[in-house]
Amino acid sequence: MVKYDEDVKYFSYSDEDQDLWLLLTRTRYAIFRAREKELQRYGVSPEQAGLLFIVQALGNKATPAAISRVILRQPHTVSALVDRMAKKGFVKKLKDLDRKNLVRVSLTDKGTRAYDQSTKRGPIKRIMGVLTQQERKNLKLYLEKLMSKAREELGLDRDLLPPSE
Repeated sequence: MVKYDEDVKYFSYSDEDQDLWLLLTRTRYAIFRAREKELQRYGVSPEQAGLLFIVQALGNKATPAAISRVILRQPHTVSALVDRMAKKGFVKKLKDLDRKNLVRVSLTDKGTRAYDQSTKRGPIKRIMGVLTQQERKNLKLYLEKLMSKAREELGLDRDLLPPSE
C-alpha cells in the first residue's frame, strides 16, 4: 500500500527498506541540488568539484582508473569527465614517462582556483548543521555500514581480501 506522507513530502510504501531507500535517495538528491546551486557561481558542477577534490587528494597518483575506484564510477565515465574538464582548462592529462599507456591527471591553475572556491561548501555546512555531533557520528557509522555492504554486494573489495586457504 502506498500513501503520501504530508510531513516529509514523499510517498511511503508498506516496505520499510524501500521507504528508507527512497528517503536516502531523495535526501541525497536535495543536498546535491543545494550544492549544485552553490557551485554554479564558480562555473563547475558537483561532479567536476568532486573530481577536482579527488585529483587534489591523490596528487601524482591521480589516474582515471584511480579516480574511478575512489568515486565508484565506471572508468569510461571518469575518462569522459576528465576529457571535458581538460577542454575547459580545469585539469591536464599527462602521459606517464615510464608507462606510455598510463595517463596522469593534474590540476591546472584554473582548476586549483575552482577547487579552492568549491571548498567553501556553505549549503553542506548549513544542512549538516541541523545534526548534533553525536547524530553526525551515528549517521557516519550507519552510512559506512551501508557502504561496506553495498561494496560487498558489488564485489568491489574482492581483490583486497586475503586469498582463502
